Amino acid sequence: MSIPPADSDVGRARPTVAVLCVVIDDDRVALVRRANPPDAGYWGFPGGKIEFGETITQAAERELAEETSLVGDAIGVLTSIDAFDRGTDGDLVSHFVLIAVACRWRSGSLRAGDDALEAGWFALDEVDDAQLTLSKDVVDVARYAVAVAQNEVRA
Repeated sequence: MSIPPADSDVGRARPTVAVLCVVIDDDRVALVRRANPPDAGYWGFPGGKIEFGETITQAAERELAEETSLVGDAIGVLTSIDAFDRGTDGDLVSHFVLIAVACRWRSGSLRAGDDALEAGWFALDEVDDAQLTLSKDVVDVARYAVAVAQNEVRA
């Protein structure tokens, strides 16, 4: 049995890497209301953890199908987001590195999967409206994704 060196990373907490599936249909975006932490009850992009050995695009396509029943093609990384969850004492509880992936909708009807309470298509003005309780950066990422889809900016 080998013992790791004292300066080893063994036992240290590490960020969890996950994908966000950003599906745009004209000026609408697919969102799910999460059932589980982090962000339980909040609206956000479908997504989840990248499995060991899985590529970013494979994870995005799998998570999109699991959480929404949509079949889509992952077409590229839009941006990344650090999401920190802190306890009531201010201590760091979790750290997620979220990779927002643009996905093209191919088929299927949008419906909530097992880990979502609801799913829906929302126009950008609805996402901008304060009526939805949103996860971090949803508005900015949705606006950016629509601009990319309309060839107004490059990813």
